[in-house]
Amino acid sequence: MKTVIEKLTTDLNRQDQQIIQKAGNIIREGGLVAFPTETVYGLGADGLNPSASRKIYEAKGRPSDNPLILHISCMEDLAKIAANIPPKASKMAKHFWPGPLTMIFQKSGMVPLETTGGLDTVAVRMPSHPVALALIQAGGGYIAAPSANTSGKPSPTMAEHVALDLDGRIPMILDGGAVGIGIESTIVDFSEEIPTILRPGYISQEMIYEVIGEIQLDPGLETENSGISPKAPGMKYKHYAPQGELVLVNGAQEKVQEKINYLVKEAELSGKVAGVIGTDESVDGYHCGIVKSIGTRQDEETIARHLYAILREFDSQNVEVIYSESFLTPKMGRAIMNRLLKAAGHQVIEV
Repeated sequence: MKTVIEKLTTDLNRQDQQIIQKAGNIIREGGLVAFPTETVYGLGADGLNPSASRKIYEAKGRPSDNPLILHISCMEDLAKIAANIPPKASKMAKHFWPGPLTMIFQKSGMVPLETTGGLDTVAVRMPSHPVALALIQAGGGYIAAPSANTSGKPSPTMAEHVALDLDGRIPMILDGGAVGIGIESTIVDFSEEIPTILRPGYISQEMIYEVIGEIQLDPGLETENSGISPKAPGMKYKHYAPQGELVLVNGAQEKVQEKINYLVKEAELSGKVAGVIGTDESVDGYHCGIVKSIGTRQDEETIARHLYAILREFDSQNVEVIYSESFLTPKMGRAIMNRLLKAAGHQVIEV
C-alpha cells in the first residue's frame, strides 16, 4: 500500500478542504487516515464500522482489548453513542470541549464492541484541532482514533513520526504540522458513581474539581497494573517506550545529576550508548552521554510538548539506555510522569 502524505495550511483553504473531503471518503469507505489533534496525531477510522475498527488494531499491532476513543465534532452526537450522560459530564463538556478531555460512558447499541475493546463503555472526545474537527465531519461524525504509532512506541507529535511507524500500512496521513500539547487527553470515567481520572493529561485534577467538585484518581495510575481489564487506552500495556531502556532518577537535583553522571559513565564503560534527559536548567551539569533538554521547568508545557519527540530522537541515534530526571511540575507533572513511568516500565531510582 502506498501512503500519501497531504500537507495542510493552518487556515484550511479551499485546497485543504478538498484534501479533507478525500480523507473523509477514505474513512466512510472503511479505510484509515492519520490526522493531527491538539494532543498527538491520531489514526482514524469509522468508529461505528466494526471492520474499520479492526483495521486500526491491525495497522498498529494493538491488543484488541485496548479500547479506542470515539471522536465527535458536535454535542448532539454524544447522546447517540452514550446510553447515560450524567449532569456532571454535561458540565465538563460545556467547560472543556472542544479540547483535550475524554469521557467514558455506558455505550449505546450504535457502538460496536470492536471499537470499545469488548467493553460496554465507550470513551468519547471532541478535539479542538481544526483539521481533526473537519475530518470528523467529512468522515461521517464518529471517528475512532488511538495515537497514530506502532503500539507501545512513543506517540507521534509530527506527521514524520507517523510516517516512520505506519508508512505502507495506511492510505493517507494529513500533515498539520507539530501538535500543541504533546501528550494524550485526560480521561475521566463517568460510568461509575464517583468520576474517576483514568489517565492524567493537560486538564488536571484541580481544573476538573473547580467545575464538578469531587473527582478521584484511579489507584492504578502510579503502579504497574497489567493484570486489570483496561477501561481506557494506556491503562494496561506498556506504552510510549523508546527502543532503549529508560530509567527515571528521582530526588534532589544535585543528587540526581550526580547519580545520572555515574550511571552513564558505567553504561559507557560497558560499551552501551547512553542518553540523558534533562532541562534547560540542568543539561550543563551532565558530562557524558548524549544529553538532551526536554524543555524548561519555568514552562512545564514545553516538557510535555517535547517528551515523545525526545524519545524518538534517541531511537534515531540507537541509544541503548536512557536516564531521565523526574518532572513533578505543578500543573502537568502527574501527566508527564504517568507517560514516563509507562515508558520506563516503572523503573525508578530514588536518590
